[in-house]
Amino acid sequence: MAQELAAGPLRKMHTALETPVQYQMVLGEHLEPLNTLVGQALQLEYRGQINCIHCDRKTSKSFSQGYCYPCFKRLAQCDSCIVSPEKCHYHQGTCREPQWGETHCMIDHIVYLANTSGLKVGITRHSQVPTRWMDQGATQALPIFRVGSRYQSGLVETLFKQHVADKTSWQAMLKGANDEVDLEAQRQRLVAECAAQVEALQAEHGLQAISVLEGQPETRIDYPVLEYPAKVKSFNLDKSPTIEGTLMGIKGQYLIFDTGVINLRKYGGYQVALHRL
Repeated sequence: MAQELAAGPLRKMHTALETPVQYQMVLGEHLEPLNTLVGQALQLEYRGQINCIHCDRKTSKSFSQGYCYPCFKRLAQCDSCIVSPEKCHYHQGTCREPQWGETHCMIDHIVYLANTSGLKVGITRHSQVPTRWMDQGATQALPIFRVGSRYQSGLVETLFKQHVADKTSWQAMLKGANDEVDLEAQRQRLVAECAAQVEALQAEHGLQAISVLEGQPETRIDYPVLEYPAKVKSFNLDKSPTIEGTLMGIKGQYLIFDTGVINLRKYGGYQVALHRL
């Protein structure tokens, strides 16, 4: 008989950088440790209700990984500049929530190189290192710039993504460990290739606003995975509200079952129960 371990509104998993990464499923106020469940038969049950992760109102559909439509249209954290920071319009006086922008965007950010489904460039708030890397399923990561705002990090990232990917192929990321990448050698190559453009940004924004990071330690990340899938099949809670299978591992924000994978971050606000079979 199935044993209910926890139930409540789903949020992205909590992570701790250990060997391997330690995961907790967040269901309302309950934090369910997941590493000890790897190798066990589990069931995820979507109970047909979604509550906005910001205002908690019931919504028939979620937007931007868990928001109701009014919040999606109103909140700065749902604006297009969150995905494309070079489009930040705070300096134009048109930020949806200037105070939120000051605390989340007008602060130091890190531009980094990571090995997820291969080499990529990315950005994150300085306070989100190394959480961002674990959420992406990176096995290696290296900070390469420290910049004064999200907008400036987007400008630097835009330069680098002309030479290296800025997206992760989640299917490839879930198929196993990538070949090791010499991130320091790649950093030196890319900094050299983008030197003139970086100097132009520094001249415009100031040397203190865009600082090249050298000699930073590389972070290596291991994940609790018994076996990677040969073929990646993704579950959709809207179409299949009950998911069952043996939990073979966890990587990024994905649970890897022997029957398929699911990105828990995609279903923020969904009322879900976790059972052991």
